[in-house]
Amino acid sequence: MANMIPPRSKMDKKFTWNAESVFASIAAWEKEVNQIVEDIANVKQYQGKLAENPSVLLDALRAAHGLVSRAQIAFMYAGFSYAVDTTNQQSAGMRARAQGMYGQVLSAVSFLQPEILAIGKEKLDQWMREDSKLEVYKHSFEDLFRKQAHVRSAEVEELLGLVSDPLSGPSNSTSMLTNADFKFKPIKDGKGRVIDVTQGNYDTQLMHLDDRKARRAAYHSYMDKYVEHKNTLASNLAHSIKANVFYMQARRHESTLAASLFDLNISTDVFHNLIDTFKKNLPVWHRYFEIRRKALGLKKFAYYDMWAPIAKKKVKVPFEKAVDLICESLAPMGREYVETIRRGCLKDRWVDVYPNQGKSHGAFSWGSQGTHPFIMMSYTDQITSMSTLAHELGHSMHSYLTWKHQPFVYADYSLFVAEVASNFHQAMMRGHLLNTIKDKNFQLGLIEEAVGGNFFRYFFQMPILARFELETHQRAERGEPLTADSMIGLMADLFAEGFGPNFDMDRERVGMTWATFGHLFSDYYVYAYATGISGANALAGRILRGESNAVEDYLGFLKSGSSDYSLNVLKKAGVDLTTPKPIEETFAVMESYIDRLEKLIG
Repeated sequence: MANMIPPRSKMDKKFTWNAESVFASIAAWEKEVNQIVEDIANVKQYQGKLAENPSVLLDALRAAHGLVSRAQIAFMYAGFSYAVDTTNQQSAGMRARAQGMYGQVLSAVSFLQPEILAIGKEKLDQWMREDSKLEVYKHSFEDLFRKQAHVRSAEVEELLGLVSDPLSGPSNSTSMLTNADFKFKPIKDGKGRVIDVTQGNYDTQLMHLDDRKARRAAYHSYMDKYVEHKNTLASNLAHSIKANVFYMQARRHESTLAASLFDLNISTDVFHNLIDTFKKNLPVWHRYFEIRRKALGLKKFAYYDMWAPIAKKKVKVPFEKAVDLICESLAPMGREYVETIRRGCLKDRWVDVYPNQGKSHGAFSWGSQGTHPFIMMSYTDQITSMSTLAHELGHSMHSYLTWKHQPFVYADYSLFVAEVASNFHQAMMRGHLLNTIKDKNFQLGLIEEAVGGNFFRYFFQMPILARFELETHQRAERGEPLTADSMIGLMADLFAEGFGPNFDMDRERVGMTWATFGHLFSDYYVYAYATGISGANALAGRILRGESNAVEDYLGFLKSGSSDYSLNVLKKAGVDLTTPKPIEETFAVMESYIDRLEKLIG
């Protein structure tokens, strides 16, 4: 493992994202941002006129969507530039500027919804019959009228648009604090070598060391920095939760959970159904932790032992080899699908591949209709990195096919379905590689990545964070204070229940885990990771079993974007997330991995 992380300026261009395919230069980006702000007037000219006739409405929608599309591209460019190097002051400034610009655009188009509602459904239906070009907006109009009870006057909607930028402050300051300002204490490994601890190498490398002392030191160094700033971090999250309560009240919903799920037409039963099925299956997790504890020869199992390697030998998977194995695993999806991935990774530079100083931790896929679906990650030549790449490529292919087949109005997809596509790739990869690569260390590495990495994150940490999120929001709704200590106590209790009897509970550090998940600033998002992995394994199961039309059904799902409600799009693809069945099915897949693990380690 390299102890020194290179600065951004030393990265080989072929392993960096293709920024110049979006804007030729920062000057070109600046020019576009200025032009977007200037062009707001072209949209505002339609304000108060939408009810005149169908062609005015159509022109207004096209102008607004064109402007929002350009704003999204400019915003993504600034955000991605910042994410790959958070120490770059110019990128930080660009990101702040882009956020302000995006807020202005959202505010400028906010008159559309109230005016469309004022036209009335009957008249709109008539207009769509008269002008077939309006027909494409049918689902979005229907969805708008469904939401009508919670859409406020044009004036209130404009204000809600304007406050989105200042209310995202807590999220931004947390990101700045943890990504740019946090400097973690270096540690020494068993051989006395000094190792830097960074956001980039903490969970991708240091938590995977087989030297327990070094792992423990890295965990302490990392978590102690969060504990040191616990009051600021708790205050930021509490204000974000309060902002959510504010939106709930402004839009007249009965709870923040109902408000959050209402947008996607998802019943709160889907959320509670997941939590109940998760709690019922906790013994499956307890069995895994027990096998892992024994395999590592430990009396008690600690949080930082979760990723310690059981396999005696690390299997190296260089980036290009990973691309080959992922493509091989996705062969059932057809040649065009596989070739798109190969070209994206090796030629079109979709991926910002390796770690560098100041790079944000974690990985994500981000782009906009009209750009590549870019991926930011920190690849480390390990099975876990190969799996992360497969995962993010799932998101990217979802975006790629949605952008290709949908008009702008449906060119996004909900957070609820996003995690299906990403986990689907991982499920397909394991299904293929566990049956074709017989090397014991590779199999062990793949199962450890599956259960200890992917499933642990999606099917253990995320449902626990969802329970944490529900409780903290309910406290805020009741007007109870959210302090650092109350949050730490709640999180520690939930993890104690999750890990079971032989867990070495370090209450303050484990209880601080919530602060390491920026996801909590996207309210009620984390539960969708768990429903996502459930949908993914159910759909991959159909293809791996060779069920008829399974591939076509799945590709249909990827091409749908938001042209229908999330639950409907998934039902058409062959999975019903209103029932516990996909969640139970996924626990069964996980148990089959645990059985295989038990056999492999005897």
